[in-house]
Amino acid sequence: MLVKTEGIVIRNRDYGEGNKIITIFSLELGKIAMMARGAKKPKSRLSSSSQLFTYGSYLIHKGTGANSMGSLSQGEIIESFRDLRQDLAKTAYASYFVELLDKLIEDGERSPSLFRLLHKALQYVNEGKDAEIIARLYEIKLLSISGYRPELYKCVHCSGIDEIHSFSVMEGGFICNRCLTFDPRHTVLQPAVIKILRLLYHVDIERIGNINVKKETKDQICRLLWSFMDHHTPLRLKSRSFIEQMKDFL
Repeated sequence: MLVKTEGIVIRNRDYGEGNKIITIFSLELGKIAMMARGAKKPKSRLSSSSQLFTYGSYLIHKGTGANSMGSLSQGEIIESFRDLRQDLAKTAYASYFVELLDKLIEDGERSPSLFRLLHKALQYVNEGKDAEIIARLYEIKLLSISGYRPELYKCVHCSGIDEIHSFSVMEGGFICNRCLTFDPRHTVLQPAVIKILRLLYHVDIERIGNINVKKETKDQICRLLWSFMDHHTPLRLKSRSFIEQMKDFL
């Protein structure tokens, strides 16, 4: 059966001498893997549309069995995101976006909101917007959609909304002054960190605009969210490790 869908290539790997297995995240089919025969060959009609981060329109011959892999019959590029593959920092963050999504969703899982989130995140980084801020927004939105949402409004322990100046990785979010004893290892936050975290949680990615955030604020938000993810999710991402190494040299 032939089906046509728009999607973004979130993973690809070589298979045999001339083939690739690519995974796309699509609007209609969710996450789906397929064989792209001959895609390793430079002159193949499937070569360019099979590259990582490519947003394209794909004609897929779906397998008939429950576990059978489909094959890519045709691919037309909608957005190539070429700059993402030519700039090391942009490549690092784009790789992080697609790997994070790949690890958090199941095969066949459909989510128009996740598709829009990934598409806009890639667009913004491709355009040169602050990749760190886009990454933190992307993390918060993706964690929320996938069921790992940190509490960024009220106290995670007593649900109070006053005297919130700290974050508890163990408890899973903001913690007020009255409940600090529940986590002696809580992190005291600067007001700017609380403000930016709440902004990133509430704002739609299409309305993020340009936010000027101090480096120390971005660094603390990054440490908090990555510590939260390490504690509450099973994620161990190669792309994140590369970003950590890369940040040491920036």
